[in-house]
Parts: sequence; structure tokens; C-alpha cells
Amino acid sequence: MKHLTIDIFKQQLENALSNIKEREEEFSKLDAITGDGDHGTAIVTAFSAAVNAAAKADEFKAMLTDMGFAVMTETSGSTSTLLGAFFLGMSDGASGAELNADQIKAMFNAGLTNVCKQTKAVVGDKTMMDALIPAVEAIAQSGSDNISELFDAAAKAALEGAEKTVEMQARFGRARNYGERSIGAADSGATSWACMFDAFADALKTN
Repeated sequence: MKHLTIDIFKQQLENALSNIKEREEEFSKLDAITGDGDHGTAIVTAFSAAVNAAAKADEFKAMLTDMGFAVMTETSGSTSTLLGAFFLGMSDGASGAELNADQIKAMFNAGLTNVCKQTKAVVGDKTMMDALIPAVEAIAQSGSDNISELFDAAAKAALEGAEKTVEMQARFGRARNYGERSIGAADSGATSWACMFDAFADALKTN
């Protein structure tokens, strides 16, 4: 597959929402270890708003803009702020109704850049950035022009990044107050974002 069409991207979004819904309770249980225990509900609510906003779009830039604003205006909290910033940033790097590999790289890089304006967290802080940054870097570093291979690389990197958070001590947000007690369980945000990238890759296997 050499191009990502808007219809296929919508399928990716719908698959991500389905997978996130299936794991809602898992995400909340992970969040409860060092947080409020509501991450599962928050990510489902935020992603639902994004998918609903994307439904009638026929080109990437407007769709991603609508998704970002829907997430940020219809939901609240850090989950919606960061997910909304991601989609809004992606809109700055996308245009048209289909994207080639280079355009996908630009889109995801723009998304990450905008998220970095909202949080100072980096890889190793035990946050969703432990999945997001490796995923976007994997896309950027891929030499393939095959869209499926780009998303496979992103999914692999995100899943590995989320798994690494199990052995990390939280150094950001409320969880950092738990010190060494935060070691031993994966970060809920990294886990849900890794789920998203894995679902993006999985959706392409049927196309």
C-alpha cells in the first residue's frame, strides 16, 4: 500500500476506538495504582469524540482539525488536552484526501511537536510519551514507502515503549509522588496510546 486514503484512516480510527473500549477497565485499573483510576473512561470519551468528528470529513486537514477541537471541547482533563493537541498538530502537517509515506511522516511529526508544547514529559518519565515518541520516531526513521510497514514499525515501538514503563519510576505528574511504589506496573497512558498505534497497524491488514 503506497497511499493512506481518508477512508482507510477512518477505519484505523474506528478500530482504535473499538480496541480502546475493550480495554477500558484495564486502563483504569493501571491508572488507579498512582492516579484517579479514570483513564479508561477518559480515553474512551476523548477518542469517541474524535471518531464522531471524523465521520463526514473528506480530507485530512479539516478532519484532524475537527477531531482535535472535538476532543478538547467535549471532554476535559490531561487525556483530552494531549490527544486533542496531537490531532490538531497532525492537521498542520496534512492536506488532501490521501497521503504517501513522506506525508504521513510529516503529519505524525507535526502531531508530536504540538503535544510537546503541552507537556515537558519525555521518554523515561513513565507517561504516554514513552509510547508516542518511539512510535513517531519509528515512522520517521523507516525507509519504507509501504504504509503498512510504517504503521507496523510505529506499533512495535509504541508497544515496546509501554512495556518498558513497568520498570520505571514515575517522574512526572501526580504519579511521581509515589516514588518507588510506582515501579512494577505499566503506565496507563503509555498503554492506551500503544493500543491506539497497534490498532492503526492492525486495521491495515484487512486492506
